[in-house]
Amino acid sequence: MISALLAGFIDAIVGGGGLIQLPVLFILFPSFSVPMAIGTNRFSSFMGTAVAAFQYLKKVKIPIKTTLLASFGAASMSFLGANLSYKVSQEILKPIILVLMICIAVYTYRKKALGLEEKLRFSLKILPFAGLIIGMSAGFYNGFVGPGTGSLLIFGFVSIIGFGFIRASAISKIVNFIGDISSLIFFLSKGFVIFKIGIPMMLCNILGSYIGSKTALKNGSAFVRKMFLVVVGLLLLRFGYDILKPFLI
Repeated sequence: MISALLAGFIDAIVGGGGLIQLPVLFILFPSFSVPMAIGTNRFSSFMGTAVAAFQYLKKVKIPIKTTLLASFGAASMSFLGANLSYKVSQEILKPIILVLMICIAVYTYRKKALGLEEKLRFSLKILPFAGLIIGMSAGFYNGFVGPGTGSLLIFGFVSIIGFGFIRASAISKIVNFIGDISSLIFFLSKGFVIFKIGIPMMLCNILGSYIGSKTALKNGSAFVRKMFLVVVGLLLLRFGYDILKPFLI
């Protein structure tokens, strides 16, 4: 339950809560299949994401069309990713994801002012379609792999569109929530959600998300940027370990 609380806190700020919850599920419940662990994790976190989104919406103005199109893209591609998650070996994508995460970490670290001030790179007419592409890309990753989706959304909105970290985080929570619902329908329909584990974790995740969103709004974009680098670093360790594990045994 502590892991769910911490995951909700981290996820509300910058995404990546699955990096904490998912490994804990695998450790504590080794009998869980991969889709079962992902489905239970998705169920336990989706309401926490909703709580965080609501907190951001009260304080941050979001572009409606961009958010809706990004959400549509995330939902459609998340369902597709979930369907492929147990048909295609993730070992094919893990080295690619690792390289992607390294590039994201280096780029964000070197661009000290990235996301601290808003500098839009597209006209208001093009903005929603840029959001759609970002949502589709992150949505597919969300359904196929899962952990770190919120962080990828935030990076896309900050680096590609030019939003500040706080606004990007607010938009990503809405997009992530809708994408989570889409893939969760698949996991529920296949019986991959263990409710006796997922419901208590959900309650702790909600509390963590509430605290995390309040903390992010209080401390601003500079704080969110630092947390973003921490989460991307954890993603690097996660995928690096997954790739090297066969050689370490």
